[in-house]
Amino acid sequence: MSGPFTRRLLAEALGTALLLATVVGSGIMAVQLADGNMSLALLCNALATGAMLVVLITLFGAISGAHFNPAVSLVMALDRRLAWSLVLPYLAAQLGGAILGTWLAHAMFDLPLLQVSATIRTGPGQWLGEATATSGLVLTILGCITQAPKATPAAVGLYIFAAYWFTSSTSFANPAVTIARALSDTFAGIAPADAPAFIASQIVGALLGLAAGRLLWAGVTSTGVLRPSAAPPPPA
Repeated sequence: MSGPFTRRLLAEALGTALLLATVVGSGIMAVQLADGNMSLALLCNALATGAMLVVLITLFGAISGAHFNPAVSLVMALDRRLAWSLVLPYLAAQLGGAILGTWLAHAMFDLPLLQVSATIRTGPGQWLGEATATSGLVLTILGCITQAPKATPAAVGLYIFAAYWFTSSTSFANPAVTIARALSDTFAGIAPADAPAFIASQIVGALLGLAAGRLLWAGVTSTGVLRPSAAPPPPA
């Protein structure tokens, strides 16, 4: 593998690992300190996750694009911003990193590394919540990279923080995160039987977000100018 290719996969794996260590670890810490107050625990979990996303996107954005999310990588490939040859390697790096990050969180809190979640998260409302969370995430990313790239880290972190609270599912919005959280019987967990419907909802939401983004910013490149194929014809 070439150097740049290896660095891109390392950035995706490491970034996703740190993201899951934050999601799972802050959930464990929040429950320990919140003394049964689940609202406070969710607030702490959301704050930590949003803050970490700002850091990770700032650190790794210039290397790999800082996707940390198979749904985002799929959208970037469909929008011709990521080569299709990189999609499967990105997905493998993200999933591997997500699982390692979950195990790291377990190890830091002296919990068994290998777990299976018993937390039930299912039903049309939660599936709609996941589709909504993921479509909004994709819209946030596309809007930022076409209009204000430097705002992307903060915008994504703030969006996820908000989506923890306004969606019924607490905004997983990420297939790799969903699979890894199924391997954690903690505050962040999801029962494995419920994960496939979440992932399907996330993919649907990502595609809807891409469709909306193309309508809103048709023909616009990451520099904010029209692509040649989309530029208006010259005056007669």
